[in-house]
Amino acid sequence: MPVPARFITFEGIDGAGKSTHVDAVARRLRSAGAAVLGTREPGGTVLAEQLRKLVLHETMDALTEALLVFAARRDHLQQVIAPALARGETVLCDRFTDATFAYQGGGRRFDLAVLAQLEQWVHGDLQPDLTIWFDLPAALAAERRAAAREPDRFEQQDIAFFERVREGYLQRAKQAPHRIVRIDASLDRDAVWRQIAGALESRQW
Repeated sequence: MPVPARFITFEGIDGAGKSTHVDAVARRLRSAGAAVLGTREPGGTVLAEQLRKLVLHETMDALTEALLVFAARRDHLQQVIAPALARGETVLCDRFTDATFAYQGGGRRFDLAVLAQLEQWVHGDLQPDLTIWFDLPAALAAERRAAAREPDRFEQQDIAFFERVREGYLQRAKQAPHRIVRIDASLDRDAVWRQIAGALESRQW
């Protein structure tokens, strides 16, 4: 029996360690017979990657950020995500709209009603089948970021910003508990993976 197409997203504040586990999820699903496509946001297409560079490195206000992120998302959905799902592939995406509500809505304190309208315009009722949220304290995430790489415009923000981002993710999780699974990302890598595997097993994936 063919494995059904699924849309799985990975979320969390910078430094949460989510990217480390995307490949492991892909391997697990491929071993079960799924065709898997990995991608990211902002990004995933030539246009969206160009917009990503602007968002990460150019100074702008929260509305401009949101508009650019949703413009990148629209192109990504049309060119990559929707066609892959239509072909029966499982799409693994590093960040999606929850990140916009967390970063622009929570971190930047931008109007959530405007973000909700943009969400409706850009992808309507399409939502991930599962969102794996890597949650950890902002201070711990900052320590990990400092040890890992040079910071971009978002990663240079203070702890208070990332605490608001974390709260933004929490609010999204409360609104969609059936979709968003919280992972305690403060634990070691093996413990984090066991939580992810448990989330997949509970859905018989």
